[in-house]
Amino acid sequence: MAETTESESRKLLGRLRDTMAEQAAGQARLDKITHLTADSMMSEVCSIYLFRDEDTLELCATEGLKKEAVHETRMKLGEGLVGRVARTGKMVNTADAPAERGFRYMPETGEEIYSSFCGVPIQRLGEKLGVLVVQTKSKRVFTPDEVYALEVVAMVLAEMTELGAFVGEGAALSARHTAPAVFRGGAGQEGTAEGHVWLHEPRVVVTNFVTDDPETERARLTAAVEQLRVSVDELLEGASGTGDKEQMEVLEAYRMFANSKGWRRRMEEDIDLGLTAEAAVEKEQSQARARMSQVSDAYLRERLHDLDDLANRLLRILTGQGRETGAEMPRDPVLVARNIGPGELLDYGKKLRGVILEEGSVGSHAAVVARALAIPLVINATRITTEALNGDHVMVDGDNGVVHLRPGDTVVAAFRDKIAMQAKAQERYASIRRKPAVSPCGKRVHLFMNAGLLADLPSLKNSGAEGVGLFRTELQFLVRNQMPRRTELVTIYKRVLDSAGGKPVVFRTLDIGSDKVLPYMKPTDEPNPAMGWRAIRVGLDKPGVMRMQIQALLRASEGRPLTVMFPFVAQFEEFRAARREVDKAVAIERKLGHPVPETITVGTMLETPSLAYAPRQFFEEVDFVSVGGNDLKQFFFAADRENERVRRRYDTLNVSFLSFLELIVERCSETQTPLSFCGEDAGRPVEAVCLAAIGLHRLSMRPASIGPVKSLIMRTDLDALYDVICDARERGEQSVRESVMDYLRWQG
Repeated sequence: MAETTESESRKLLGRLRDTMAEQAAGQARLDKITHLTADSMMSEVCSIYLFRDEDTLELCATEGLKKEAVHETRMKLGEGLVGRVARTGKMVNTADAPAERGFRYMPETGEEIYSSFCGVPIQRLGEKLGVLVVQTKSKRVFTPDEVYALEVVAMVLAEMTELGAFVGEGAALSARHTAPAVFRGGAGQEGTAEGHVWLHEPRVVVTNFVTDDPETERARLTAAVEQLRVSVDELLEGASGTGDKEQMEVLEAYRMFANSKGWRRRMEEDIDLGLTAEAAVEKEQSQARARMSQVSDAYLRERLHDLDDLANRLLRILTGQGRETGAEMPRDPVLVARNIGPGELLDYGKKLRGVILEEGSVGSHAAVVARALAIPLVINATRITTEALNGDHVMVDGDNGVVHLRPGDTVVAAFRDKIAMQAKAQERYASIRRKPAVSPCGKRVHLFMNAGLLADLPSLKNSGAEGVGLFRTELQFLVRNQMPRRTELVTIYKRVLDSAGGKPVVFRTLDIGSDKVLPYMKPTDEPNPAMGWRAIRVGLDKPGVMRMQIQALLRASEGRPLTVMFPFVAQFEEFRAARREVDKAVAIERKLGHPVPETITVGTMLETPSLAYAPRQFFEEVDFVSVGGNDLKQFFFAADRENERVRRRYDTLNVSFLSFLELIVERCSETQTPLSFCGEDAGRPVEAVCLAAIGLHRLSMRPASIGPVKSLIMRTDLDALYDVICDARERGEQSVRESVMDYLRWQG
């Protein structure tokens, strides 16, 4: 087929369609396709290689090579020219294959007589499924038209593989989405869960690939693109009033792509060559996904994501497949999504057993909400959305960031044993729920819970927490599309205090910026947002929101005691300025004749090393200090906690970090300033007893951690543990963890 024409391409696609429509076994269909393709391209050989596992390709059908090599010839990813195509996702087209770098001769196939080689990847939406190859005896490079025809055949093969058209014997022809799969991502929120998959955005299934009427398909594409343009314009018009710069940028990118003549032209060319409108869109989408996996530039990757999202919207218009598929949500849903906003996650609420995201970060809005809802969350589970199907059995290990999809019996048994052990432990912890956390050496440790939603408050009673050591007020702002009114905040804060039943609640003022950007506030482009314009810095520079929030807290107290804490204070003057705002607000409330709290306790989070070295007057003036362990640790070690490469590199029980925390304990002790520790490490029993041993006797954590932490404290001699820590430090150990674990095992 040296002179491939559009009609010949359509003819080949038509013959492929007829082959697909025939009642035949998977192997017979593959054999027929290799014969048709070789015949149409006038090549002596056409072969199909499919993955039998993630690292191994298998020859599954051939026209021209020795038949006895089928299902016998295998190669590793990257091995030979076929393996190179599979590894890179890029075509190899050469007139002299034996002279090509990486060529590997497979004697059992009889391919030594063939010189030319053209291999294209078989892939769907960026997922590599195999390689399609044609070979000839004569030395020649295949023409662009021939390569295009081969790519179209590969796309049809990929779609039919997804639909199960080639199911047969052996691993390479096994049905897709049936085998067990393990995904190793990141831990977004601790906890374990078992349930069944619920896809946030069910995949669009294209079942009709080939057309005999290109004009009709062109008209369908034109109408769908026009509908897409209108919907994007409407979204832009609605977003323009919110001031959300990030959303506007995404929608502007949507508009740019929707009006792109090149994007439209490529799809129309595919239709002219025999594809339906939806098949042409999916072909373009698959190529964009393939490019996405090879692009390192963050901006370009985002734009390819935008193009991918837009293609999904166009496919939904063409196929009529919306998000509502009619499927019934399972009773034990585990949400699977590429990403999700905080409002959408809150809409699902606590009925979710777990959440698995293909993207995300430990500080993302979704992670913040998942922690507030105490739902196990795994982030960065690459390709989970293309592998999981609605209703698939799934097990989520939020502690280690691992997902078991369609697990085997052995994994299920082990996982259920782990869940059962955790349940038994919780029953055991229930017996000490109302007991104080007092160590055998007589030291009392006060345990508080973290919260951010009204839904968290029932845990105050059930967990045995002595109060709320951190109430994250930003969640009420993050889940809205516009700034909440003061009256709404008063109602929320009043309900929090009412639900607490007299137990203390520490309200942290708005902690926004860095990874928590409000959708209706103009974002700032900063190279390092975690160390940029955030938290108290935003509050002092734009005091209107902080004043409104303080006023809402004062009114919600209705004369009851009120505790307020300012986040991310780096120097004494920032605290003084924030404290002055509280004093002004109290004066205004008195002037208006409103009741004010009988006592107002104003503290700060210590999240930057600089504040530990503040003047003595700071520690004398502040009512309390709460160490924000998550941020303090990342700044102490200069290790971004959003960066998976480094965030686990440094140990909380590193002697340098523990010594720094001891310095903070000493400074607060000198002025008798109450001190607490709030962060993920407070909820980890081993870390918690070490924190208590060095003098941090007020810890705030997620409700589920209180039982395990209290249990270990009640069994650990903190004085003896402190001696173990000091001895390890004296020996020059980098971390005291090993010595501490030896001691804890010894004491039982």
